[in-house]
Amino acid sequence: MAMFFDGYPYHGTSFEQTYRCYPASFIEKPQLESGDKIIMPPSALDRLASLHIDYPMLFELRNGAAERVSHCGVLEFIAEEGMIYMPYWMMENMLLQEGDIVRVKNVTLPKGTYVKLQPHTMDFLDISNPKAILETTLRNFSCLTTGDSIMVAYNNKKYYIDIIESKPANAISIIETDCEVDFAPPLDYKEPQKVVTPISTGKKAQEAVETPAEPEPKFNPFTGTGRRLDGKPLSYLSPPVSSTGSKDKKPDAPNVNPRSSAASSSQSNAQQSQGKLVFGSNANRAKETGKAKESKPEPPKEEKEEPKFQPFTGKKYSLRG
Repeated sequence: MAMFFDGYPYHGTSFEQTYRCYPASFIEKPQLESGDKIIMPPSALDRLASLHIDYPMLFELRNGAAERVSHCGVLEFIAEEGMIYMPYWMMENMLLQEGDIVRVKNVTLPKGTYVKLQPHTMDFLDISNPKAILETTLRNFSCLTTGDSIMVAYNNKKYYIDIIESKPANAISIIETDCEVDFAPPLDYKEPQKVVTPISTGKKAQEAVETPAEPEPKFNPFTGTGRRLDGKPLSYLSPPVSSTGSKDKKPDAPNVNPRSSAASSSQSNAQQSQGKLVFGSNANRAKETGKAKESKPEPPKEEKEEPKFQPFTGKKYSLRG
């Protein structure tokens, strides 16, 4: 059987009443916005005092139209009858407008042991000491409810933080309790993108691997034609070796035979006639050698013996010509 107190029905061990809600800007109580406490009419205090309820007083707020539930404490009992004043951020959580109906019911909540918070923006982490700011703000709170977004005001800026997890229940009391606090990444946090180098697996990559690189031309020294300093021709001229030849194919060494007496004058004249400069021989020197042979004939050799190598036995020539 329902009982009546001052014209309002109530139950013997609980308080439950409907009120019209208005934001804190309707009353000169700006401190309401920095916590989760509401202002109720004096009749609510009279009824609560006659009940056997737990202190501090905690209440469940329910918006039946939007099926939203939250929890709060009470600051004062000075509101007009039939009205309550509450923080505007709490009205936003419950999708309430000015003058909407909200049901208030007293509850008992367990002491919280763990809560996980998630800031809306990363700039909350840019505060010099966000932990200290959060601890100072939560001193004005009586309870926390999973799914709510609380507001932290600091340095003329408002930061919103979601309650995404709480233990041991979805609604906990944080009055005179040691509660572990954990943070989730902010809602606008983006992981840095990793730069991945593309790997080509088509036909071009296979051709690049299968096609061997062309060998670079190597330097081969001493590949020109040999010349004697005394002007005499060589009995054997080594063929020129191409610049791209391998090291294993070495040109044969020229066979220099002092006994060879091939036509030197004809070769030297032919080379000079082709416009090439031959180091160590010229036309004037050839003429001088011819005159010397005519004026001073060599005596015939008495014995035919195999010539032996004798150094510095050649004729003298003047480099001046």
